Amino acid sequence: MRIKKGDKIKVDYEGTFDDGKVFDSSKHGDHSHPLEFEVGKGMVIKGFDEAVVGMELNEEKEIKLTAEEAYGNSDPKKIVKIPREKLPKDQEPQVGMMLGMQTQDGKQVGAKILEVGDKEITIDLNHPLAGKNLNFKIKVIEIN
Repeated sequence: MRIKKGDKIKVDYEGTFDDGKVFDSSKHGDHSHPLEFEVGKGMVIKGFDEAVVGMELNEEKEIKLTAEEAYGNSDPKKIVKIPREKLPKDQEPQVGMMLGMQTQDGKQVGAKILEVGDKEITIDLNHPLAGKNLNFKIKVIEIN
């Protein structure tokens, strides 16, 4: 049975950068369990979603995704300055620190502090993997 849109599947995977460094894996690390998702519903990045269509149970595949197929290119409009008083008073901002922010539509996003000034801080709201090409080894372990 080949995977088609609408199927619920489980895959094991390993994600690497072009230099071979592992950035995520379903078999190692803190989140070591298979990835489960419904194909074609936008639950995973576009290129990954498209790559599993047509695969069969126990099939393995290696894919290379451009930044556009993964988390998109880094968007300069997502690098913004915010007043320092918007941060909790008990938190001293430092360059490189990650913050949890809420967008105007109520969605939670991560933000990386790029610069700390006396009155404002510069944060990057891009996904940490935006602008990067990503490689995946995928193995289908369940199809429903």
